[in-house]
Amino acid sequence: MTPETGAMGDELLVTDLVTRARNGDKQAWDVLVERYAPLVWSICRRHRLGSAEASDVGQTVWLRLLDELATVRDQAALPGWLATAATRECGRVLRAAGRQQAAGYMLDAEDIPGGPTGMVQHELRMAERNAALREAFTHLPPGCQQLITMLMEDPSVPAGSAGPDRARCLERLRGYPAVAALINADRAAASASPRPGAHASITAW
Repeated sequence: MTPETGAMGDELLVTDLVTRARNGDKQAWDVLVERYAPLVWSICRRHRLGSAEASDVGQTVWLRLLDELATVRDQAALPGWLATAATRECGRVLRAAGRQQAAGYMLDAEDIPGGPTGMVQHELRMAERNAALREAFTHLPPGCQQLITMLMEDPSVPAGSAGPDRARCLERLRGYPAVAALINADRAAASASPRPGAHASITAW
C-alpha cells in the first residue's frame, strides 16, 4: 500500500471510489483493487484453486470489472458483484479442468437468487475486516505494532503484562477510520439481529 492509496482508502466509501474510477482516476481504481483483492483471493482458496489459477481468476475478474464499471448500477453493491463474479469464474475454471467444485460452492453464481450466498457474504465480511485491520496496523507506531504482533502470536500473554500500552494500542487500532466503520456496522447489525459471538473478532477487543 502506498501512502497515497492508504489515505484515499481511509477516507472514501466504495461509492466514491467507483465514481472516481469511472472518471479515470487510477488512484481510486488501485484502492478498489487493494481493498477487495483479499475477497477475490479468499473465494479462490475456498474453491481450492492453486496460486496460478487464483491469479488468473483475479485477473479475469478485475478486467471484467474494468470493462463493466460504467454499467454497475448499484455502486454500494460492488463487493457483492465481485464476490459473485469470482464465484462464477472459479466455477468456470474448475469445469474447464474437469474438477468438482469444493463443498459449499456447488451452485453456479447465476443460479443464486438475490446475490451472493451466505458463505460468500461471510467471505466478503472477513475480507473487509482483514483489509481494515491490515491498513490500521500499518498506521500504528512501531511500538504498538510490536506489541500487537506479540499478542497475536501468543494470545495467552496476560493482559496485565503489557500494562497500559496494550489498551492504548488497541484503542488506536479501533479508532482507525476503516476499523471504526466496521465496528459501528457490526454493533448496528448486532442490535438489529442479536447473534452472540457473531462480531467478536473486532468488537471484543
